[in-house]
Amino acid sequence: MQRLLLLTLVEIPDFPKPNIGPFRNGNPTPCTCQNTKPADQYVSKNEMDDLQKRRAEEFRQHQIRTGKENDVLILVPANTPLQYPMRGFRVTPMNKTLIPGLALQTQKRAVYQVSLRVQKGVLSVLDVQEGEQVDGQNEKHLSISSSSLQQFNDLLSRLTYTSTIYHIKTEDLAYFSFENHQVIFPIEIRRLSVPVLFDPGKDVNSQVTVLIKAFLRYKELRVLINSIRWGYPKIKIIVADDSLNPEKVVGDNIEHYIMPPAQGWFAGRNLAVSQVTTKYFLWVDDDFVFLNETRIESIVNIMEAVPELDVVGGQVGENQFSFQLQYEEGNSEEGGCITRVHRTHAPLPGFNGCFFADGVVNYFLGRTDAVRRVGFDPFLKRVAHTEFFVDGLGDLLVVTCKGLRIGHQKHSSTNKYSSYRHPPKSDSEAKMAHHFFKNHLKCIKY
Repeated sequence: MQRLLLLTLVEIPDFPKPNIGPFRNGNPTPCTCQNTKPADQYVSKNEMDDLQKRRAEEFRQHQIRTGKENDVLILVPANTPLQYPMRGFRVTPMNKTLIPGLALQTQKRAVYQVSLRVQKGVLSVLDVQEGEQVDGQNEKHLSISSSSLQQFNDLLSRLTYTSTIYHIKTEDLAYFSFENHQVIFPIEIRRLSVPVLFDPGKDVNSQVTVLIKAFLRYKELRVLINSIRWGYPKIKIIVADDSLNPEKVVGDNIEHYIMPPAQGWFAGRNLAVSQVTTKYFLWVDDDFVFLNETRIESIVNIMEAVPELDVVGGQVGENQFSFQLQYEEGNSEEGGCITRVHRTHAPLPGFNGCFFADGVVNYFLGRTDAVRRVGFDPFLKRVAHTEFFVDGLGDLLVVTCKGLRIGHQKHSSTNKYSSYRHPPKSDSEAKMAHHFFKNHLKCIKY
């Protein structure tokens, strides 16, 4: 989501102040969730003052970690003789790097002079020769002058930036001035990251692991596993099981992890995903059943064709549950507002029946490394699904597709299972208080 942040001009002394930015967002306007009880209503009044203080501090630190302090708007002047890199200039921390593309294009003058200023590093010109005018070598403020435009641009081509702070992900701003012209361009300071790749092997068995969270329903679980083995006799299956009295689940290439009793839905998902060694995993509930048309390869083909995708969801029977999450940041005091609406965003080009969404049904193929980065919050034990996609909003690219179908078994839940599947009202209230702090939300509307 692109943000245009407009407010206060940053004061930089000794420079003219044309109205080009950077502009920062002071505090957005409050948001509203109509006909929804605010999330702070679920927090005990005795705890509210301390909780608000802790939430405000955590939100401030979150803004720093995610680079929101660098989230500014810079306007390019309508006409300037200065040439400069507007975006894409990246340096590694504390390493000297040439600034590409700097030049001056102007009519003849007796003397040409520019000034540059940075805040998180120092500037210098390489190989300065006798007679070349450079003031402020290895300082935050540097000026260059020459009576020859050709020599002047040669000096600019040797100008370097070195960050003086160590940070793996931040940004500096360079202020570049000539006479009454001033421009600002960003310098991205970024530690290079190492790729983490999964060897896809030669077939679906080396690309995908099937994940199942099991609880009490062993009859349905065995039907599901048998249906998987009918079409995929060699694919790995991981079962995370927090049943009260665990039963053995055995078979070739099945890993059965026994958890403490009733640890919950998301704790089981986290455990299962943590054990995946393949590029993708397929999520299925323990009461699903593979049909003749349930083909994992069809979902893999979509992921492989569109490498930006992180989650591809299908249909459970005739149910293709998918949704948008309409999110407003709100202001820093009250927090944001989320409304879940049952619609998609736009078609996925080249794939009929596939549409971008923010969340999908429980039957989906996930990109292992992307889903691990978001994770499943183990606080949410019983009724939780949308909450994973709330945490992944803006980080996971999600698609829902018609025709990628799995079956749902008919069964009658035991009273014991129903008591866990439908938790008391107090659980829902605790969940809303959790969202209030964790997701910095004023309200959430399903």
